[in-house]
Amino acid sequence: MKKAIYTILAAVTLFLSSCSPEFTRLEQYPGMYEAKPVTLVVMPPINNTSNVDAKELLYTSISYPLVEAGYYVISPHLTMEMLKAESGYDAEMLIERDAAIFAQVFGADAVVFSVIDEWAKKGFGIQTKLHYIIKSTKDNSILFERTCDLYLDLSSNSNNNGGVFGALVDLTASAVNTAVTKPIEAARKCNRYIFSDIPRGKYHPDFMNDGEMGASKKDISVTVK
Repeated sequence: MKKAIYTILAAVTLFLSSCSPEFTRLEQYPGMYEAKPVTLVVMPPINNTSNVDAKELLYTSISYPLVEAGYYVISPHLTMEMLKAESGYDAEMLIERDAAIFAQVFGADAVVFSVIDEWAKKGFGIQTKLHYIIKSTKDNSILFERTCDLYLDLSSNSNNNGGVFGALVDLTASAVNTAVTKPIEAARKCNRYIFSDIPRGKYHPDFMNDGEMGASKKDISVTVK
């Protein structure tokens, strides 16, 4: 009887350990909990691709998941106007500089940089390679960093039980789905996934209470529907 109980307990322990996250948010992003940034300014992405639209698509959608996570994000439109006035709207010129300049100009606690290394249609989806960095404007330290090879799968979700004809229908549906999906929706999905585990900010109910929640690896490769 005891042996059976021990076997059951061992199985339960193994199951629970397999369900526990590999990293916690506190382990992955200790700087976010130490700095407690409230106000963020988002720089226009650095676009290393030939897709000229990728920069604007990503830029206009970065703020949404950060606001949802409890941060005050300075309006991208206002940010661009101020950057143009200062002749400094190219993130390439500022990513290596001391981030304190963003506290002086915007009053921001942290600045968000992003780099697009790939953004192209591939099969029935969009392949992206993105790199994000959030830097403190107080001490120039990196609070959040993630590189992501993210494939946005736009193929049909139907279960094919119709043989060759069914496969042809699925193929057509996937092609149509890929063609009609708005690029901005793809950008939003990418940003929402990348910031899904960012520690919650001051204006979120979980602020400073989510340190033990699971976090993804900093360098990830994933397919998102």
